[in-house]
Amino acid sequence: MKQKIALVLGSGGARGSAHIGVIRELINQGYEINSISGSSMGAVVGAVYASGKLDEFEDWLCNLDRINVFNLIDFTLSTKGIIKADKVLNEIKKFIPDQNIEDLPIPFTAVATDILNKKEKVFSSGSLWEAVRASIAIPMLITPVISDNVILVDGGVLNPVPVNRVARSNGDMLVVVNVNTQIPMHKYKTIATKNAEKNGWLKKAKEKLAHLVPANNNDNKESIGFFQLMTDTTSLMLSQISKLTLELNPPDLVINISRQSCGIFDFHKAEELINIGRQITKETIKNKNNHVS
Repeated sequence: MKQKIALVLGSGGARGSAHIGVIRELINQGYEINSISGSSMGAVVGAVYASGKLDEFEDWLCNLDRINVFNLIDFTLSTKGIIKADKVLNEIKKFIPDQNIEDLPIPFTAVATDILNKKEKVFSSGSLWEAVRASIAIPMLITPVISDNVILVDGGVLNPVPVNRVARSNGDMLVVVNVNTQIPMHKYKTIATKNAEKNGWLKKAKEKLAHLVPANNNDNKESIGFFQLMTDTTSLMLSQISKLTLELNPPDLVINISRQSCGIFDFHKAEELINIGRQITKETIKNKNNHVS
């Protein structure tokens, strides 16, 4: 009999692409994912897996280059955010139609934050994509969801690793994926990424968009801009909240992905991040088994 898993997928922007690799390796190791909870990007990947469409999503995500990512950013003049996120969700909806959460093959929960009432909003029923859209509404970046006299923003504001929201069953194993860990960056790379750099494709794409999306320069403290300052601050906040949450709710297994792995919108690095997720999961399980034995 396969070991059942209650899987918790944390928030973290593009770093959440690593969740795909984690899921792949858990299944490869013979585990059975019995339920999922997710926050922000963790909610996206969790929703996709619970819908049975992980293959399609991974294929689409790994074929995004930096120009594609930029073209999917639908800027708005709203005072509540600068990105609507309709474009990217509409792309995903092409192969994953909306459905009720309660009709999914496995229990799924997404977490958002109710700003007006200062509490979590937990989605375990109703529209899948309404839940996902609310969960990814990063404050000041992606516009919030406003309905029924509530304003919903990113679940990571209050619960970046919703370990207390995943459905549990007898004998299951609680596994948490934290992509906001303050540890050194992993150095794994996929063949596709190496070839892209070797052929100059990635370099040309970066140069083409350099004036629109400036590269981070951590060595020059004077060059840090508003966007980088905001994302770095948010990332640090998520890291600390995640750490405290896991101390209060210790799981059976924690798969830690470095917060330095990529930037919040570096979705063009998806294949690299998926590979990191696979490798870290394999090493984490191996270390746990060696410790037990």
